Amino acid sequence: MSNVKEDKKYKIGEVAKNIGISVETIRMYERSGILLTQKSQSGQRYFNENDLHWINCIRRLIKEQGLNLEGIRRMLALLPCLELRPCSEEEKKNCPAFNGAIVPCWTMKSKVPISCQDEDCCLCSVYQSAIACENLKKVLYQSNQEKRPLTKLEV
Repeated sequence: MSNVKEDKKYKIGEVAKNIGISVETIRMYERSGILLTQKSQSGQRYFNENDLHWINCIRRLIKEQGLNLEGIRRMLALLPCLELRPCSEEEKKNCPAFNGAIVPCWTMKSKVPISCQDEDCCLCSVYQSAIACENLKKVLYQSNQEKRPLTKLEV
């Protein structure tokens, strides 16, 4: 189900140095709900290669697309979970993430269907598609299409 690379684990300071950002920036991404972290039993955050890729993607969304953390959070809420998770019609009907949420599903874990609550969000196909930046391109493309001015042929 998951394509998480489990080979190397990095501490937060190593990640910050590797990417060229501060430790506090990584913590801010975590607090804002756009980055999930794994923690050891002692509470030590650790990251893998997929996390490094996702943090770099976040940096590009900020620098190249001009998004802020709220914009990224709202974009993540638009991920097509319908295409990524096999939920029943009943689950979809009662799922706040499916029915117009403005935050990603993993930030409202207690409100989503039991089948989602039981899953580790770091391993969920929806979060994994975000950190792989797979579906973000589609969401950005659709958003940019809606903002672009109409041509004479489209008027």
